[in-house]
Amino acid sequence: MSEKYKTHADGLYFVSFSVAGWIDVFTRKIYQELLVDSITYCQQHKNLKIYCYCIMPSHIHFITYSENGELSHTLRDLKAYTAKQILKAIEENPQESRKEWMLHQFEYYGSISPQKQKYQFWKHDNHPFYLYTPNMIKQKVDYIHDNPVEAGFVNQPNEWRLSSANEQSPINLTERI
Repeated sequence: MSEKYKTHADGLYFVSFSVAGWIDVFTRKIYQELLVDSITYCQQHKNLKIYCYCIMPSHIHFITYSENGELSHTLRDLKAYTAKQILKAIEENPQESRKEWMLHQFEYYGSISPQKQKYQFWKHDNHPFYLYTPNMIKQKVDYIHDNPVEAGFVNQPNEWRLSSANEQSPINLTERI
């Protein structure tokens, strides 16, 4: 891994994961719950600290930190596990009206990826961005919370269920920033 993309145990990072082809997988609650459960597992067992987040239909943003300096490994494991679980859920979901289309798209992205895998769920071009000033942190928090508003899904950030701007959000925060 290039030094440019390694993380260290000395600060907060802005992280984004996008679904290959920007496919809007997280419109279905079953897939949202798989992602939330995986994040929660990493919080409980892999020292993943979440300070701010938003899950959108085709991507997720968060501000994170890892006490043990293993953020890169934790994110890699999170992406690998969620990809397997969500692809399996899509394959086994008899109510998924877009099953064939989505699997075909993920197969296509897998065939053109450098890894030549059967399916590619997450895009490979996302990397943690180190937040080293209070202004950078504030800008990213505002960006994350405003994402569903800018997309036209809600009028106010706190109306989006899958966001740390919503006090009833399903992911527990390490602390609010």
